Amino acid sequence: MNRRRNQTRTPAFIIAALILAAATVAGGGVYYAYLKNRQVQVNRDIDKIERDIEQYRLDMHTTQMRMDKLLNRFELRKQLSENGSELIAISSAIVEEVNPSPADPRAVASAAP
Repeated sequence: MNRRRNQTRTPAFIIAALILAAATVAGGGVYYAYLKNRQVQVNRDIDKIERDIEQYRLDMHTTQMRMDKLLNRFELRKQLSENGSELIAISSAIVEEVNPSPADPRAVASAAP
């Protein structure tokens, strides 16, 4: 089991270089797995945000439809009559348009916007 004196020995720097190369390859593999996992996580986050955006758009559309229904004149008239309101319909000829007078710049308060 002893070596002969004339056999060449493997230099220590070659062994150190092999260990360093193996460590570099292993580190690269771990870093690749980390980056791939992070990419999957970011894609999941993007998908979740897109689903949330679609849900918010749907909620906005639903709210707009409900507001339109509440502001519908026929629905409003029906609801007022069901509630026993004393409001009555008037003709459009009775309605006046009022133009506000220009506000005095020295005034403290003004009714004009």
